[in-house]
Amino acid sequence: MKHHRLARVAEAIREAASEAILFELKDPRVKFTTVTRAEVSADLQHAKVYVSVMGSDRDRSLTLHGLKSATGFIQSKVGDRMKSRYVPHLEFVLDEGVRNSQEVARLLAEEKARDQESGDRGQESEAEAASDGADTATKAPTPDNRTDS
Repeated sequence: MKHHRLARVAEAIREAASEAILFELKDPRVKFTTVTRAEVSADLQHAKVYVSVMGSDRDRSLTLHGLKSATGFIQSKVGDRMKSRYVPHLEFVLDEGVRNSQEVARLLAEEKARDQESGDRGQESEAEAASDGADTATKAPTPDNRTDS
C-alpha cells in the first residue's frame, strides 16, 4: 500500500481518537492526555495510538488502564470517521518522547546554571587579578617607587 495513504489514515485515526478522548470520554482515570501520533499496519488491521500523559507514574498507568478499557468506544468513534471496510484494532502506547525531551531540557538548564555559576566565579577572580595588575600599572611614579640609577 502507498505510504501517503497510510499517513492519511494514521492522521485520521489520530484526530478521531484525540477528539473522542478529549470531548466524549467520561472516564475519570483519563486526564491530561495528548494523542501524539498513530501508526497503522500495512493491511490497516492494527493501529498503535501513542499518547502522552502529564503527571506521575501512577497517573500514567491509570490513564493507560482507562484507555484500554475504553478501546471499544474509541474504536467505534474512529470507525464513524473512517470510510474503509475495516476499522483497525487500536492499541494505546505511552509515548515517552515528550517526557524524555522535558528531562533533557531540565538537565541542560542545570548544566547551564552550573557553567554560569562557575563562570561568574572565574570572572570574579580574573577581575580581581586584572584590578591588581591595573593598580600597579596605572600608578604614577612617586619618589618611593621611582627607579633612578
